[in-house]
Amino acid sequence: MRLAFIGGGVMAESIIGGVLAANLTLPEDISIGEPVTERREQLTKEYGLQAFADNGYAIGGADLVVLAVKPQSLPEVMPGLSASLEPQQTVASIVAGATIDTLITGMNQDSVVRIMPNTPAQIGAGMSVWTATTAVPGVVRDAVGQILQTLGDEVYVPDEKLIDMSTALSASGPAYVFLFIEALIDAGVYLGMARDMARRLALQTVLGSTQLVQETGRHPAELKDMVTSPGGTTIAALRAMESEGFRAAVLEGVIAAYDKSVELGAK
Repeated sequence: MRLAFIGGGVMAESIIGGVLAANLTLPEDISIGEPVTERREQLTKEYGLQAFADNGYAIGGADLVVLAVKPQSLPEVMPGLSASLEPQQTVASIVAGATIDTLITGMNQDSVVRIMPNTPAQIGAGMSVWTATTAVPGVVRDAVGQILQTLGDEVYVPDEKLIDMSTALSASGPAYVFLFIEALIDAGVYLGMARDMARRLALQTVLGSTQLVQETGRHPAELKDMVTSPGGTTIAALRAMESEGFRAAVLEGVIAAYDKSVELGAK
């Protein structure tokens, strides 16, 4: 399958690296439309692909065109693509907040895939949630699933409203986890621990806890209870966190992210 990318940023590079490592396509079957000369040269040298300043040249002959630009750049990019896209081509967007209706209208293209990845995709540990219009051919739909599997886990959803929910939970989610990790490290430092040691303990604790949930299949509440002895240190910590509204803060944060995603999609 021939792939074209509009925008040569970090996420585009993550996908390129993933598909090449998985032998899903060849470097000569990948092209990029990227306005920055230095970035075009870097990607060409690193991956052996073709890079163009003109998006129209970049998408020529591609089966799947991946939109990987900043949301604010989308309005200026879509008209040019609309003039160059062929009816048999499929457009896949990883642009945050860009709805399927926006993409169809902006590019006059019915075969559209909307994808919401997250940043751990950069190391093959991402979570991508995606949906597609009925105009997307089955072979292309299957290819999109294979491509996203190179970035980590992927979930296809039939209803686009789940994309906004996923934006709030899994796409924005790494920031919440990073904030929690940072707070754990700072707590260790406050207690008198060297920052390097606090960082090592916090990272392995979060990683190991995640793996324990995955591998045991147990509910997080059950695993939490296993750590929480009567009258012990853990229940004292949990009481303090709950008194500060820890659980409510997480819920409110995710809800706020969802509301913002819906708001951006409505513009």
